[in-house]
Amino acid sequence: MNRRSLLLGLSGTALLAAAGGWSLLRPNAEGLWASPALAQETTGGAANDLLPDVAMGAADAPVTLIEYASFTCGHCANFHETVFKPLKREYIDTGKVRFILREAYFDGVGLWAGQVAQCGGDLKYYGIVDMLFDEQSAWIGDGQPQTIGDNLRKIGLRAGLTKEQIEACLNDTARAERMVATYQAHFTADGIEGTPTLMINGKKHSNMSYESLKKILDAELAG
Repeated sequence: MNRRSLLLGLSGTALLAAAGGWSLLRPNAEGLWASPALAQETTGGAANDLLPDVAMGAADAPVTLIEYASFTCGHCANFHETVFKPLKREYIDTGKVRFILREAYFDGVGLWAGQVAQCGGDLKYYGIVDMLFDEQSAWIGDGQPQTIGDNLRKIGLRAGLTKEQIEACLNDTARAERMVATYQAHFTADGIEGTPTLMINGKKHSNMSYESLKKILDAELAG
């Protein structure tokens, strides 16, 4: 069974069972966590079935930055801590950059984390994303499916979701399929090969330090 087949047509309970054999992917030399086989496949869903982006920042910001990231990617968690936080403070909150996170699913656990992140709608989305990246090693814990499932549910509860909301989101098979279709469509369209990858005003960039990102953003703003 390939990774794509693990992600489609599964309930929340089945996702947990399927995730039993998951493992964190190894980063390559560029600091990317890659799953090219999955990225190149598509579900065949129509464009109007894709989920809309959740944006942060001013709609009329001169720079749009899209980050492709996986919740089970260690380099993505490091990017969130060392790059995203100052980026938000200096560029997003000041109206210079409009930010969009696009989730990548390299395993069933990553998809399940995405279901929890999206469970509270747009208003809670980035708050839950912060928790998932800030506490990545803690909620992954010993890597056992039961541990991960319990920890993700606790994050949802701390974010203000009810038990009923969380279980409904985890068992929403139709939305899970749309999430995977959206991920695969965007990965294919933008030629993404791993995470974290950035699209800055339509130009693709690999993982980088905040100092390097600042130079690119300042050049875009000056142009």
